[in-house]
Amino acid sequence: MSDDVTEILCAIERGDPQAAARLLPLVYDELRRLAASRMAQEVSEHTLQPTALVHEAFLRLVGTEDLEQWDNRGHFFVAAAEAMRRILIENARRRKSLKRGGAMSRQVLQDDDAVVETSDASSLLAMDDALTKLAGVDEQLARLVELRYFTGLTVEQTAETLEISPRTAKRNWAYARAWLRREMEAGE
Repeated sequence: MSDDVTEILCAIERGDPQAAARLLPLVYDELRRLAASRMAQEVSEHTLQPTALVHEAFLRLVGTEDLEQWDNRGHFFVAAAEAMRRILIENARRRKSLKRGGAMSRQVLQDDDAVVETSDASSLLAMDDALTKLAGVDEQLARLVELRYFTGLTVEQTAETLEISPRTAKRNWAYARAWLRREMEAGE
């Protein structure tokens, strides 16, 4: 399946109008699972559903004329994680805006696999700010966090996508969580 996805991604880049329709069935279940995992961490009154998140992310990835070039399936899922992150951040900014009654509140960091508990838009925005700073320091660490946090990939899946060992992924995950925690606490 990985080869099929890579071939279809190449066809999309070449401008094949039918390629996107062939890609969606191959990646939809995995994208839907990742979106559902991520959305489970969102507030219960969230208006965006996992299906809508997947569709919006997919449209951003293949529905524009400025198509990004993907090297392989893993690269596509990195781009999907980034698209989901942007969509969730945009949604959080809309929820937080003053005309909609948004208010600041404290973010909560956890020691388990979760980086931050996104109980409100402010927490998600603080996480995004910290993640943007991390990307300036170490792009691969930021990608790892996006894959783990915004798409819910396991350490093993993240390692495979980033083409690093699971041990390195686990070590980098621990470092990135600590770095983000420190950055977010400094911003309070």
